[in-house]
Parts: sequence; structure tokens; C-alpha cells
Amino acid sequence: MGHGHSHGHSENSEPTPQAIASRKRANWILAAILVPVGVLTLVAMMVLWPSGSREGITFSSPYQPAPGVTFDTGRIQSVVVESCTQTGQSNTGQGNTGQSNTGQTDTGQNSQSGGSQCTFAFTEPDKGGDVVKVVINPDVAMSHGVDVGDSIRYLNLSAVQGASAGSGAPAYVFVDFVRSIPIALLAVLYAAVVIAVARWRGFRALLGLVGAYFVLVSFILPGLVEGKPPLLLALVGSTVIMIGVLYFAHGFSARTSTALLGTIFGLSITALLAAWATDAANLAGVGNHDASTLVNMSPQISISGIILCGLIISGLGVLNDVTITQSSAVWELYELAPNTSARKLFSSAMRIGRDHIASTVYTIAFAYAGAALPILIIVMLYDRPLAEALTSAELSEEVIRTLVGSIGLVLAIPVTTLIAVLVVKATGIKRLAAAGGASVSPDELRDTGSLAAAAVVAGSGSEDTHDADTRLDAHGKPARPGSRRAQREAERRGGSTDNTT
Repeated sequence: MGHGHSHGHSENSEPTPQAIASRKRANWILAAILVPVGVLTLVAMMVLWPSGSREGITFSSPYQPAPGVTFDTGRIQSVVVESCTQTGQSNTGQGNTGQSNTGQTDTGQNSQSGGSQCTFAFTEPDKGGDVVKVVINPDVAMSHGVDVGDSIRYLNLSAVQGASAGSGAPAYVFVDFVRSIPIALLAVLYAAVVIAVARWRGFRALLGLVGAYFVLVSFILPGLVEGKPPLLLALVGSTVIMIGVLYFAHGFSARTSTALLGTIFGLSITALLAAWATDAANLAGVGNHDASTLVNMSPQISISGIILCGLIISGLGVLNDVTITQSSAVWELYELAPNTSARKLFSSAMRIGRDHIASTVYTIAFAYAGAALPILIIVMLYDRPLAEALTSAELSEEVIRTLVGSIGLVLAIPVTTLIAVLVVKATGIKRLAAAGGASVSPDELRDTGSLAAAAVVAGSGSEDTHDADTRLDAHGKPARPGSRRAQREAERRGGSTDNTT
């Protein structure tokens, strides 16, 4: 008998043939639902696939310079503040290059010459040549400033100015900072951390992220430019992204398929709410500079459609997070306690889901608040009533995005949990019972759930297989160190020892 229990306990680490067959049945049940959905999604994607034509779109890119004008890069050697009229490459400027090499801004006698003061950065071009005098934009000089050693991108107008180069117009104008190195370092660090912690699954998740951006750039964005239906674009594109990301990162399993069903449900709810809210709240992007630019590019581009699509896509990541977590929780709880009723299994998994809901709602709200900090500061300085500020053109889009995403997220959790419970009950997985191990009583799931159940299952072998130091409770089951059962057993043993002495 002891051998049988010991054998059953050793087999708990691997699924039995019965469990494998049950999981195959679960996959067939889910495939009957997901395969038609996937086929319909792919057909819709082919129908909506953009042609790539940009006919009727008129715009002038600020990153396409005029003939004779180039975008150059260089490293700042020194920074000075002087009269805005002194834009030439004078000997004084070259002298300042050597004197201000420590990064201190020169505000000497040039500041006393009268007129407006401008910030100039003497920059050594990366392509070689003499140091050039780049005028820094006033907003950059006032907010962030430039320092010696910064890499910048600037507009080179010297070739088109010709003889008028010394007339006061700047020949070199600051455009932006060069951020390639810090962003590349952060990307490498991010990939290294993900792979180090999540290993092969983390690597697959990174590849899935690349595929998701490919769908976004090649399908959703061009479709919006061509005036395709934004609701269908967002639903089809998001479904394709979730199918690829979930299966690629987590593998083909009943858990993943359950999470996908819950994700699709959450997407559908989010899409319906977003469509209603965009129309009911009249979200038109009024007052947004980027929206005005897009409207002037082409009459086919719908700002309301872009906002609608953004409302749906913005919650994809968090929605994926909660659905895969709930699906895994149900499977773990059921495999630990296969005799648990569907009602108790659902209630236990929902306790985990409620904790996740509470933390995820904060995540969405604070993520959007962080992205909208400049707007929030401006609205605060206007000193408008709170209700008026939240419903204003500046904040209404962020508020609605938070509410719509949160509603879809919260509703997806019970639906995913219910689907997972129905699937595991339909398959009849009895892994532990088939392996000869003791099953967990349904009452064990009234505690925090999987941890209490796992403590019992982990020590469900016979008494002769336990170490001498293993503490058994009054029912003969081993108590997990640190659990409430272990603490009660320790108190009971301590009390009996005191009475004996």
C-alpha cells in the first residue's frame, strides 16, 4: 500500500495517459469554437487588407528637406548664450568653443550687447569638418537645455544660403537629440531581463510582440489611412494579434484557447462600448494638432474612427494578462482538486480574479494619467471645475479610454473563468485520482485557493513516505510550513507539550 501511494505521488509531476486524453478532448471542444472564428478573422483580414495606395493624400513631410538642405548629426563641444543676430561662424565663436569646453554657458559681454539672447551649440559634425554653430530652439533651451557631449541632429542650410550666410539668418538649426544609444541599451536590457526571468517563453513573447507590431503597421494603420471601417479594422487586427501572441508565447493548449475565448469576448465588449462612446460623447479630436494635420491630409481619414480604433487597441495587453492568468488559475485549482464542484471551482477562481481586477484597474488608470500629465497640468492651471475638466475636449478621450478599457477588462474575467470551468468539467480530468494520489476536499478551496490546496496535494503520499520532521494535522495530512494549518498544528503540539511537562 505504501508502495502504491509512493508511486502515485511520484507520478504527480507528469500527466497520466488519461490526463493527456482528457486534455486532447478539451482542445477539440475549444477548436470547434475557435477554428471558425479564426477562419472568419482571416477572411475578414484579406477583405480589409489595404492596397497601399496613397492617392488623394497631400502632405509635406518635415523630414524631407528641400534640395541643397541636409540633416546632419554631431556632438556638442560647447554652449554659449549671445545675441541672436550673431549667427555666423565668427572667430569669436570659435574662441568660445575652446573656452567653454567645460560645458558652462558663456554669458559674457555678448549678453550685454542688447537685443534678444539665443543659445548656440558649437558642434563637431560626425561626418568631419569644422565646428559649426547650431542655434538651439528656445523651448528646448528653456526646458531641457543642451550640454557638452550631447549628440544632436541639426538642419544644414549653409549650401542654400550662399552669399547671404552672414546676413543674420542661422545656417545650422537644431532639430532633435540623437537617442539611438540609450534606447538601444534599454531595449537590450529589456530583452535580457525578459529572457533571463521567463527564459524560452519570454523569448517567444518578444517575437510575438514583433509580429503584433507588424500587424499594426502593415494592416491597421494603412487601413485607417484608406478609410476602411475602423471598428472592423480594430476587431480583426486585435483578434489576429491575440491569436498569434497567445499561442506563440504560451503554446497550443486548452488553457491558452480558453484565455483566447475570454480575450475575444473582452474585445467585443470593448469594441461595442467604444463605438457607442465615440458617437455619444462626440469624440472628434478637436484641438489636437496631430488630428488637425491628419484631417488636412485626406478627406478619407476619419479622426473619430482613429479614436475608436485607439480605444480598442489600448487595452489589449492588460486584457491578455488577466485572461491567461484566470485560465491558468482554473486549471491549477481543478487539477489539485478534481472532485470540486463547478460552483466551488468558479468561486475559488473568482477570488483570484477579484484581486487581479483591483490591481489592474489601478494599472490602466495610472498608465493613462502618466501619459497625459502635460494635459493634466494645463487643465489644473486653468482652474476649471472638476466635472467640466473631465468632460472637456482635452481630457474626455483619456477618461473614456480608461472607462471603456476597464469595463471590458472586468467583464472578461468572469467570462474567462466560466469558460475554463466548463471546459475542465467537460473533459473530466482526474489526474490525481488516476495517479493514485489523494484528492483535495472542496472545502480546502475556501482558503486562499491554490496555495492551501497545493499544500495538501504536495504531501498526499502515505505516512511512511514522509520525513520524520513532517508535521501532520489531526486528519493525518501534512501541513505546509507557514500555512494556517501548520500554525494551528504547531500551537496544538506546543500546548500538549506544556501540559506534559
